[in-house]
Amino acid sequence: MAQSSAQKTQRIGISLEDDLLSQFDDLITKGGYTNRSEAIRDLIREKLTAQKLKAPETTAIAAIFVVYDHHQAKLAQKLIQLQHSHIIHAISSIHIHITHHNCLEVILLKGKVKEIQKLADSILSLKGVKLGKVNLIAAED
Repeated sequence: MAQSSAQKTQRIGISLEDDLLSQFDDLITKGGYTNRSEAIRDLIREKLTAQKLKAPETTAIAAIFVVYDHHQAKLAQKLIQLQHSHIIHAISSIHIHITHHNCLEVILLKGKVKEIQKLADSILSLKGVKLGKVNLIAAED
């Protein structure tokens, strides 16, 4: 007989001050949650993921967002070269024309946190890059 993959749910109790609970209820209402339990589960998952991402060897999925001046000499080629020459697995990228001078490049990667950060630093420090942001998510085992 096949076993169910559903995990057992434990019921717990927590104590909160009235003001803190009121603020939390406002937060979960604005967030679109239908109940406190799912909001608390998401907060716990977020904190656990943030903790995992502190370890440089953690495997992660990343999106590097880069706004740059596409008139900057050879910048687009340098972005492509960095993606191809790195040991991180570049999953995909998308190029969006924002204005006459500005483009947005979104580069999706999978690799170790330390490798992703090294590549991101190389990209964000290029001449012509105006804004950049790295968004990391710990990859599940």
